[in-house]
Amino acid sequence: MQIQAKSSDALKHKADALVIGIFEGKQLSETAASLDAESGAISKILSQEKFTGQAGASLTLLQNIGQSATRLVLLGLGKATAGEVSQQNFKTALGKLPALAKQYRHIALDLNGITVSDNDAKASAKLVAKTLATSLWQFSAFKTDKPQKPALQKLTLLCDKKSVAPFNTGSKEGIALASGINLARELGNLPGNVCTPTYLSKQARAMVRGHSEATVKVLSEKQMQDLGMGAFLSVSVGSDEPGQMIILEYRGGAKNKAPLALVGKGVTFDTGGISLKPGAGMDEMKFDMCGAASVLGTFQSILDIKPKINVVAVIAAAENMPSGNATKPGDIVTTMSGQTVEILNTDAEGRLVLCDALTYVQRYKPSAIVDVATLTGACVVALGSHAHGLYSNDEALAEKLLAAGKAADDKAWHMPLWDEYQKQLDSNFADMANIGGREAGSVTAACYLSRFVKDCKWAHLDIAGTAWKSGGAKGATGRPVSLLLEYLTS
Repeated sequence: MQIQAKSSDALKHKADALVIGIFEGKQLSETAASLDAESGAISKILSQEKFTGQAGASLTLLQNIGQSATRLVLLGLGKATAGEVSQQNFKTALGKLPALAKQYRHIALDLNGITVSDNDAKASAKLVAKTLATSLWQFSAFKTDKPQKPALQKLTLLCDKKSVAPFNTGSKEGIALASGINLARELGNLPGNVCTPTYLSKQARAMVRGHSEATVKVLSEKQMQDLGMGAFLSVSVGSDEPGQMIILEYRGGAKNKAPLALVGKGVTFDTGGISLKPGAGMDEMKFDMCGAASVLGTFQSILDIKPKINVVAVIAAAENMPSGNATKPGDIVTTMSGQTVEILNTDAEGRLVLCDALTYVQRYKPSAIVDVATLTGACVVALGSHAHGLYSNDEALAEKLLAAGKAADDKAWHMPLWDEYQKQLDSNFADMANIGGREAGSVTAACYLSRFVKDCKWAHLDIAGTAWKSGGAKGATGRPVSLLLEYLTS
């Protein structure tokens, strides 16, 4: 699909469908008013059809009333002041584009005189491209009857001359963001018998192929054993699938510039290990690698955009299975940091693979580390499916991530990381336990991770409630790729 901005008379632009805006209260956009001035046809139609311009409402006209496009589509933009609409109304209106994309090969979207609150031209075009590309994506790898592909091949954004350049830049960034989100969704939706740790490492290798500014390496279990990653290996030891530590580097900035680090939890299937999960809903534990999927998706978007920054991404990929070799509750392991952990619950495995990954990534001397993980059911109870749980040992870093989430409409909520919670991790037999009891489970999980990043600016995103949906809409969401990309590129 091609998206291109163009400065031309909307009414003379040839396309299969021309989409023009109508504000609430039958207030006409710039182009609609120009068309109406010729014959009064728009006003007459609005009156006859009782079309008020409510955000997301649409009306396709079968007759030609003066436009060169084959069809004219009136799109409700909601309330507006001097041509400015709210971000929410604009997003609601854009929700109609996928349906049109299934019918028309070339759509022209008229944005002349339309501005979005708190958005410049670039941001508006980015939102259009992202919305369309993510909405049209479908997961059908295992469907015998493949769904019909959308008809759309070209979307033209009609605007004034000064907006052409930022619209084109924004469109490219929106497509790049969508490619990362869709990759994260694709990986998340794959079943555990396909998406193994080895599969993730193959995807990482394929991703950097042809990109001279990026490299990848994969640590084997033998190499991790030599490095002393006892916590990570305590998770993978119960599975026939070997664990993989995947390290991706992107060098787009100055050589002496410290990289920004991302760390993703990649438990490709989580049975709970010996602390076996209940059977109901266990199929959804294929989504326990969505932290890794979002990091890989973000890295893909970075390769597409090529910003002038340095990034290192570490994926801790393992499968958590019960077997004769599996770690038992009460076992004690030594982490790469040298600290010892009493494993009271083998279903608290994400923090075990992450703690060694956090220790490892510090050898790259990053300016900040952000880890992403479907870590705790407690976070789902606390925040539901709307906001990621955000923990950090650095207030400035936390504020950057919160701002990025707000700007990208991929919100996080700042949670406490207070010393008072640390004592819940006390162990009689080791330096710490891997769980802290029923109270504040998401907080104590973050407290556990904080013990491995004492000398670094670090933040933790618990995405257990946001990474996938259940029920009839079951599937990976691709979050928080939008937040992470906004954070990295801003």
